[in-house]
Amino acid sequence: MAVEADAGASRAGVFGWLLFDAAVQPWFTLVTTFVYGPFFVSALAADAVSGQSLWGLATGLAGAVIAAFSPILGAVSDAGGRRKPWVAAFAALTMLAGAALWWGEPGVPGAVPLALLAFALGTIGAEFATVFTNAMMPDLVPPARLGRLSGAGWAIGNVGGLVSLVLVLGLMAAGPETGRTLFGLTPILGLDPLLREGDRFSGPFSALWLFVLVLPFFLFTPDKPKARPLKAAIAHGLGDLVATVRALGDHRTVFLFLVARMAYTDGLVALFAFGGIYAAGALGWRTMEIGLFGIWLTITGTAGAWLGGRLDDRLGPKRVATLALWVLMAASLGILSVDAGHILFVVAVPAIEAGGALFASPQEVAYLAFGGVIGFVVGPLQASSRTLLVRLAPADRMAQFFGLYAFSGKMTSFFGPLTVGAVTALSGDQRIGIAAILVFFAVGAVLLARVRVARTALLQK
Repeated sequence: MAVEADAGASRAGVFGWLLFDAAVQPWFTLVTTFVYGPFFVSALAADAVSGQSLWGLATGLAGAVIAAFSPILGAVSDAGGRRKPWVAAFAALTMLAGAALWWGEPGVPGAVPLALLAFALGTIGAEFATVFTNAMMPDLVPPARLGRLSGAGWAIGNVGGLVSLVLVLGLMAAGPETGRTLFGLTPILGLDPLLREGDRFSGPFSALWLFVLVLPFFLFTPDKPKARPLKAAIAHGLGDLVATVRALGDHRTVFLFLVARMAYTDGLVALFAFGGIYAAGALGWRTMEIGLFGIWLTITGTAGAWLGGRLDDRLGPKRVATLALWVLMAASLGILSVDAGHILFVVAVPAIEAGGALFASPQEVAYLAFGGVIGFVVGPLQASSRTLLVRLAPADRMAQFFGLYAFSGKMTSFFGPLTVGAVTALSGDQRIGIAAILVFFAVGAVLLARVRVARTALLQK
């Protein structure tokens, strides 16, 4: 997966940058999605309903902060030159927040607000740090290899998330009923299943993982020289950002792309938020099946991102992203065609046998197949989106536009899940509610088709 650097950074410098994706990914895999989040909802909060509400509120507030300040920080970084100090500061914030999650112990006064605050701050730190590492891409490899760089970053990030998830589920986090991990082992480090210490340790583990894997980035990846003192950079950056926002009409192509990404990102947020929930309702899957489904998506996502990066350099990021969107819509429709008694909407299959073998029924196999396709194309979609912005944005305002990129990904991120919830409530049908996601993907695809990429940007070497 290594990306050869003919110009810009050395191999070690490029590898350090690639490892950043793997370093930060466990925060999203372990804390946000598969381990700490479910632990908070099921064991730390008073009940599942209030837990889901509080976790969603913390996610929304963190997203609002990220949306509001990412463009500002990016503009200041462009004016100041250096990116590494910002990455260091926000990575440190995420590490401290991860360590603090350990004290989210059930039954302890103040544990709930502590966990929510630490989760929100850690998410802000991880997202802000990513704004600055994304902005470093054009300085690392020639333009013709940006797709491979971005795809390899997503793939290595997925590997980091997968390995960390397997380690935590297999060695540390155990069910309080059995006291055994996914591998059937007693938790290592003396972690007590009754106190849910394995779940809680996912926070400090993510912090330690980030600390170790981010070191090559700081040791080997080159940074721009300092251009202005911090005070002057703030003043210049803010002024430049205001001018850019006022002149967005002059950057119509970038603006159109950011709106398109906003639409399909809303759909992705809703898809990942409700994919497991739909499987639980339609197929009766429990935590084990959903966790293994998540591992499967990570594996297919890694392969997809790796291949997508190479297609990006051959075909261009817009073509790859567009193709990925259409395949994503088809696979999502396939997911919706599966329920307890049918596949492809009308093909009747026997009901799932209670206590039967894992993933033995035709509908479960179909769900895994369609889900694998979704995982495979999401990586190229996200990686090519990142590359496409590099192709479109002015070179001297790269961090600023990646701030706007983060803004576009967070500003309306609540809208997809809210739409699914509202449509589900109005229709009384889980399948119809999930089908609303297809509208977001379709809108994104239509808008993306109108984005014009200059031929020189594609042929530039």
